[in-house]
Amino acid sequence: MPTPNPRVNVVLEEPVYEGLRRWAKRDGVSLSLKVRDLVKEALEAEEDRALAHLAEHREHTFDKKKTLTHAQIWGQPKRVR
Repeated sequence: MPTPNPRVNVVLEEPVYEGLRRWAKRDGVSLSLKVRDLVKEALEAEEDRALAHLAEHREHTFDKKKTLTHAQIWGQPKRVR
C-alpha cells in the first residue's frame, strides 16, 4: 500500500548511518522516524535563525520618530454605553 507522504532517499557515510541506527534503536523508533524528527528539528532551527536575523535587522533599522501608536494603527476603542 503506497504512503501518502513524499519520500526522500539519502546516501550516508557508514559511520553516520551506524550512529543513526544506534540512536533510533536506543529511542525505540524506526530509522525513518529518527531521520524525519532530526530533519524537522533542523528546519525549526533554521527558521529560528532566519527570524532572529530578521529581528536583528529590524532592531538596527528601527526609527522611533516614525513609529505609530496603537491608537493610530487600530483607532480608538468604541465606548460601551
